[in-house]
Amino acid sequence: MSFPWAKQYEPTNPFMKYLDEKLPLPRFVYNAVGAGYPVPRNLSYMWNFGVLAGFCLVLQIVTGVVLAMHYAANDAIAFDSVEHIMRDVNWGWLMRYAHANGASFFFIVIYLHIFRGFYYSSYKAPREMIWLIGVVIFLLMMATAFMGYVLPWGQMSFWGAKVITGLFGAIPLVGESIQIWLLGGYAPDNAALNRFFSLHFLLPFVIAGVVILHIWALHLPGSSNPTGVEVKSESDTLPFHPYYTAKDGLGLAVFLILYAAFVFFMPNALGHPDNYIPANPLSTPALIVPEWYFYPFYAILRAFTFDFLLPAKLWGVLAMFAAILVWFFLPWLDKSPVRSGRYRPLFRKFFWILMLDMAALFYLGGAHAEEPYIMLSQIATAYYFLHFLVILPIISSIEKPEPLPFSITEAVLGPDEKKAQGDSAGTAA
Repeated sequence: MSFPWAKQYEPTNPFMKYLDEKLPLPRFVYNAVGAGYPVPRNLSYMWNFGVLAGFCLVLQIVTGVVLAMHYAANDAIAFDSVEHIMRDVNWGWLMRYAHANGASFFFIVIYLHIFRGFYYSSYKAPREMIWLIGVVIFLLMMATAFMGYVLPWGQMSFWGAKVITGLFGAIPLVGESIQIWLLGGYAPDNAALNRFFSLHFLLPFVIAGVVILHIWALHLPGSSNPTGVEVKSESDTLPFHPYYTAKDGLGLAVFLILYAAFVFFMPNALGHPDNYIPANPLSTPALIVPEWYFYPFYAILRAFTFDFLLPAKLWGVLAMFAAILVWFFLPWLDKSPVRSGRYRPLFRKFFWILMLDMAALFYLGGAHAEEPYIMLSQIATAYYFLHFLVILPIISSIEKPEPLPFSITEAVLGPDEKKAQGDSAGTAA
């Protein structure tokens, strides 16, 4: 979005002038994240998660490239190559733990980013494309993370690959062919490991490209804000630098403290102990589960236990993918003219019910597939879809929002009493 009051890039150094004329990269950076990019003045720390997500992506690419230099994508030695990285490669243990825990923290940041989008309705016009591209990024992240989970070739890696790729076998007519094509055979082995390693290495760069589109789409309408009120004047904005670079810097420092605590003091807390056992096709683990960040969708998958027109397994697969695909339709399911949950009292109550439901799905996805967990998963799954497909459209139609502030400045500094009196006098005259 072009703001007439935005500062223009004016290089003074002769070399920078030459560079700006031939390759205006400094101008691009200045307009993207510098003083030339005004943003709403009332952004809270909930708006830090975009920058944190970008940092996590860079962290994963850098550590992943280093690990790829020492990893062997061969089912006979993959597990041993990971142990070699941990024990023999200089700082290999740090790269491995930074990468493994980086994936978990990446998903923590992304989930908070998504939930903030739910609460402040960041999917509403004119920012629908930002939201849609964001959902595509999330799907790419899930595919990348699943393939990365397979690479250590431990027990949970092998059986996770077998179970997840087996889901495609539920698709009528073509399911078995798709499963064989994905694995390169009838069971996870060397062919599957090579496929997953290649795609796991490639997809982060694809994600980086889509992130650039995401940021580009963001800069067209400008950032949303906690009030949901659009920018009306220069007083509603501040330059991104130095105000929000400092704010993002503080958020990044807190993030790094928490991240370092896990990497150095409890590096395996977010992993599964069975993955330190070499893959054995003849020994099935007592509980086969994906990484924790897949738990909600795994719970939805397992919630379908009986056949109705279609096999239960197929219903589970369809529901698991639909649980994410429904996010694509949020801009049209939520028809309320008010964006922010701050001014939508009924929406706010159901939002927190949805958060409790998501917390339940996180827990149930890692529980044993037995009662009462199956029944609770079915209830939580039913509410999840009910919220998006029924409750949200009804709320947006019947809810009476609270009064919105006239502008972002008014929401931050309070109403301008002198201006209000002047407007009243002008109206009376």
